[in-house]
Amino acid sequence: MVNKVEICGVNTSKLPILKNEEKEILFQKILQGDKQARQQYIYGNLRLVLSVIQRFSNRGEYMDDLFQVGCIGLMKAIDNFDITQGVKFSTYAVPMIIGEVRRYLRDNNPIRVSRSLRDTAYKALQVKERLTAEKSKEPDIEEIAKELGMPKESIVMALDAIQDPISLFEPVYHDGGDTLFVMDQVSDEKSGDTLWLENISLSEAMERLTDREKRIVNLRFFQGKTQTEVSTEIGISQAQVSRLEKSALRHMRKYM
Repeated sequence: MVNKVEICGVNTSKLPILKNEEKEILFQKILQGDKQARQQYIYGNLRLVLSVIQRFSNRGEYMDDLFQVGCIGLMKAIDNFDITQGVKFSTYAVPMIIGEVRRYLRDNNPIRVSRSLRDTAYKALQVKERLTAEKSKEPDIEEIAKELGMPKESIVMALDAIQDPISLFEPVYHDGGDTLFVMDQVSDEKSGDTLWLENISLSEAMERLTDREKRIVNLRFFQGKTQTEVSTEIGISQAQVSRLEKSALRHMRKYM
């Protein structure tokens, strides 16, 4: 699907490449309301859309769908591009196309996010796009928060909530040898060396307890029973359980 020649009825191998002079002439006509020039300008920049959607080829989405969404981003970029800013069109268009594709992926994300968070995130993204167009640079979180009149923490939380999920098997580095995946950079706190050593130390500390103390510690902290339940099972008072428990923990703590 990624390498298919025809996408949405468009033969990508025959897409034209506009020269800078042609782009300038066409854009002047677009500003004058020439719809045919706009159509020609869109067609001449479809290679830009193709280059962007390649980044999202591992999401399992149909390339035809991503291509159509990317074209919407391209048209938005054309309609909002300001030639007086001295910025290349591609520099302005690529973030717009990427933003449109990401919005599409978020809307079709199987992971559900609360409506209030989604609304906040979309408002923040709209403000971000507007400020980017006005200032020709991306605003920071504080600027977006100030524009919306909201705490920046709320903006960060909302934007984080709609981030696309990443597969643990997504490659992050490849040098011609072994590929490094996301999962290779995620630590496992449940099986780390520190926890392994702690478990050994705990087992050895338990061996230093009396049989009754071992049983109380096991019932209390490994089976989650209350002191009253332990006292009933062992046949001693709750006060004795409490005293033996404290003594056992004190000995274990001293050893560990």
